[in-house]
Amino acid sequence: MAPVSFTLNGKPATVDVAPDTPLLWVLRDTLSLTGTKFGCGIAQCGACTVHLDGVATRTCVLPISAVAGKTVTTIEGLSSHRDHPVQRAWIEGDVPQCGYCQSGQIMAAAALLAKTPHPTDADIDAAMTNICRCGTYQRIRAAIHRAAQGSVT
Repeated sequence: MAPVSFTLNGKPATVDVAPDTPLLWVLRDTLSLTGTKFGCGIAQCGACTVHLDGVATRTCVLPISAVAGKTVTTIEGLSSHRDHPVQRAWIEGDVPQCGYCQSGQIMAAAALLAKTPHPTDADIDAAMTNICRCGTYQRIRAAIHRAAQGSVT
């Protein structure tokens, strides 16, 4: 095992784990960042979404070796006081029901808005492929529009 170094939430990080260990488990078990959730284990549900070099990426099947030299941002690193526009829109729109998938949803939405600052419904539908068992998709869409319009307080 060779150590893997990368930037995590704006700070240098180095881990010494098996190179095929999924990033999700490195974040949760090795680095104690538990905001990123395990959902399906096959990169379909999106509960494990983080940003890898600014791109929404599912971590449950991504080996830690693939992040060497890259930048990873988790829900914990999105903002220091839950004041990212997407987080504020989520809170104001009372988006979560059970909340389990919401860190992945927020990370996917933040990546969408970084790429497409004023998305249409079609843009949101194309980008937001994360699954919400509670079915809060209408509130998710409304929160994304709210964050895009800057109408969060």
